[in-house]
Amino acid sequence: MTSDLHAAVREWLAHDPDPNAAAELAACTDTDLADRFAAPLTFGTAGLRGPLRAGPNGMNLAVVLRATWAVATVLSRRGLGDDHVVVGYDARHRSAEFGRACAEVFAAQGFPVLLMFAPVPTPVVAFTVRHTGAAAGVQITASHNPASDNGYKVYFPGGLQIIPPVDAEIEAAIATAPPADEIPRSPVAVSGAEQIRAYVERAAGVRRATGSVRIALTPMHGVGGEYALDALALAGFADVHVVAAQFAPDPDFPTVAFPNPEEPGATDALLALAADVGADIAVALDPDADRCAIGVPTEAGWRMLSGDETGWLLGDYLLSQGDASTAVVASTVVSSRMLASIAASYGARHVETLTGFKWLARADSDVPGTLVYAYEEAIGHCVDPAAVRDKDGISAAVLACDLVAALRAEGRSVPDALDELARRHGVHTTTAVTRRVQSPSAAAEVMVSLRSEPPTRLAGFSVDVSDLAERTDALVFTGGDDTTSVRMVVRPSGTEPKLKCYLEVRCTGELAAARERAARVQSALADDVRSLV
Repeated sequence: MTSDLHAAVREWLAHDPDPNAAAELAACTDTDLADRFAAPLTFGTAGLRGPLRAGPNGMNLAVVLRATWAVATVLSRRGLGDDHVVVGYDARHRSAEFGRACAEVFAAQGFPVLLMFAPVPTPVVAFTVRHTGAAAGVQITASHNPASDNGYKVYFPGGLQIIPPVDAEIEAAIATAPPADEIPRSPVAVSGAEQIRAYVERAAGVRRATGSVRIALTPMHGVGGEYALDALALAGFADVHVVAAQFAPDPDFPTVAFPNPEEPGATDALLALAADVGADIAVALDPDADRCAIGVPTEAGWRMLSGDETGWLLGDYLLSQGDASTAVVASTVVSSRMLASIAASYGARHVETLTGFKWLARADSDVPGTLVYAYEEAIGHCVDPAAVRDKDGISAAVLACDLVAALRAEGRSVPDALDELARRHGVHTTTAVTRRVQSPSAAAEVMVSLRSEPPTRLAGFSVDVSDLAERTDALVFTGGDDTTSVRMVVRPSGTEPKLKCYLEVRCTGELAAARERAARVQSALADDVRSLV
């Protein structure tokens, strides 16, 4: 261990309020210590997220205390020092401890604090910030990350995720924060029952149709189970079967390799249950219940819908419910183009944003009309923006079940509805190709190469390139002919050493032939992309 690293560890331990930190750091190798003390955990546009471990480059009590002091400081500078803040937490390791510490720092800085009395889904905090007019909200969660992680998510007025320059202001304030053990804390009484009840009632209220369906549900060891059951029951869905082994919150997520409904195998138990009970729809929530994945029965058996497919269905369903002339719907640059076509068919406005709900939630800020729906392909759906300006898995689940009930009343199924959308708007297929790289700098090098020598043909079609460098680090390639179009968006991951390529093919014509052609073109497009990046 170098003298500088040794000094950094000693300085950290001198002010770390966690009595277990010394033993934890003493057991570390020099390599591990160097990683933990290389740099502070980065405060991004959604907040903090990282491994639970001692040291500045981890999620721990000291980091939470200093981050909260910084958020309080920024709020006070913006004239919000007299307004209340909302603090929630999920059921991950140390979430309750971090949530209480966060609330106590806000209280010591003079903020009235609404501290949730129990673990809650992330959208409960987003709703409560908006519903009560709070200055800010913090949710302790790492969403669908592995069990070893935790995080700190920040909302500002309106229940909106923070965006630049607020994130930079908070990160700069963290750098000037006092040592963790010198940050004042004041006791806070728990509350939140009224807000939780209001959230559940609002989520239940997204129903449009009547009738019930049989539902298979898993909260994937997270906090969404009881809340989802309550919302579904209030909405008139009483026939719900849960994956028993995954229903109670468990921070170790013992039955899944990764607690993410998108991961291969993660929904196997759910689909098996759906088949066993003869369900009409299967619903998987991620651990903090802000994302929702849907499974449906088909002639070939049960399958999970992609985030795009669910986005098409819910967007079309919401726009079909009345006059859509003032409606705004939104999807991201890496999501399917079909929602734009659906919106046009109803006379609604579609807005394409950068990736992330921090941008989707603001999609109607500079255009006429009101946001009624937004989604991202990573199974995030905002179905009631007036209440929750963020992705919300529970209200999305209620609306998806409502859609299935409405289709069944018409003698139709979800596959029937997808077929109809394909006839009206063309067959759209989407997939992603991901390349792992050694470091973020390696991904940046690939982007430089693509910018200097972009491909001119993909899947046999001439393509043009649009560089989004002024807005984000991404390239969009498009091409095609009268019946087929191809699209590829390439960008480096914002959280991992990966290069991500999002592919979409659209084909028109007779349905079966268009699907066969789309599958063939998508395969060729994916092959070209793998050789390219």
